[in-house]
Amino acid sequence: MIFPFSAIVDQEEMKLSLILNVIDPSIGGVLIMGEKGTAKSTAVRALADLLPEIDLIKGCKFSCSPQGTFCSDCIEKIKNNEKLEIEKKKMRVVELPLGVTEDRVVGSLDIEQAIKKGEKHFHPGILANANRNFLYVDEVNLLEDHIVDLLLDSAAMGINIVEREGISFVHPARFILVGTMNPEEGELRPQLLDRFGLCVQVNSIREKSMRVEILKRKAEFDDDPEEFYKKWQPFQQELVEKIINAKEKLKTIPITDEAVSKVVEITAELNLDGHRADIVILKAARAYTAFLNKKEITKDEIKMVAPLALKHRLKRLPFEDISEETKKLDAILKRI
Repeated sequence: MIFPFSAIVDQEEMKLSLILNVIDPSIGGVLIMGEKGTAKSTAVRALADLLPEIDLIKGCKFSCSPQGTFCSDCIEKIKNNEKLEIEKKKMRVVELPLGVTEDRVVGSLDIEQAIKKGEKHFHPGILANANRNFLYVDEVNLLEDHIVDLLLDSAAMGINIVEREGISFVHPARFILVGTMNPEEGELRPQLLDRFGLCVQVNSIREKSMRVEILKRKAEFDDDPEEFYKKWQPFQQELVEKIINAKEKLKTIPITDEAVSKVVEITAELNLDGHRADIVILKAARAYTAFLNKKEITKDEIKMVAPLALKHRLKRLPFEDISEETKKLDAILKRI
């Protein structure tokens, strides 16, 4: 039994960031930074219980979407005029462990079978399992550089290509990347840091009553996980329904000129590279609006999500502390 997501005490920004990525996967995932023992891993693993079902090609090992990019297997079926049936399957949280090999990540081709029988046989890797799901990396800052490069390539292209001895296999690899890390154990490569749509800093809870509640809930869960889960099941179900409703409503929420202007009003004054931050703020604000069951994006939703999309992208000028840019952001948010 996994500790229920809705039973996690406080840490509202972390929980909201994960929920927004379920509502709109194109936000680009979330990086959760914080000291050990702050429920980072617990929250990510607990998210699995809230994930909705998605449409996919029946029997496809790569969870190909009926409206998306197809894998080599599905393309072969189309060429042979085979009917592609559709089924529903619940999204998952797929973990990428530290120390994993390249073949385990991208998958491998069975060359022996290809030579002997003339058949293309592909052993799916973690990227195949993660397609259209959450890909979770604990201690992401300790991931080896060559594995980081593989993730960056797949995240940029949305596909995974494996080639060996003149044989190739392609499958979609569109995953929602979630990483957790303790900043005390080392920093994250800038290229990977920018790939995370949102970033949350979590800290230990100091308020006494909340610390008491954490202890009570943990003890109750350890004593009888099933009973504890039953107790929180109504809250879990309520959250699932809110997420499903928000996903259905998402594209009905208009992107107004006023919302776009508010986003640009925030980002134009900051020292940022590119326009990814603007896009993420707008997507996250729209998802948050849908989650709140509101009809239009207002400055309140934008102000709520802007720090989550910006703080890990702020750049300091030479001889300037990053806190100066953070103060500037806080001042802008108070003004708008």
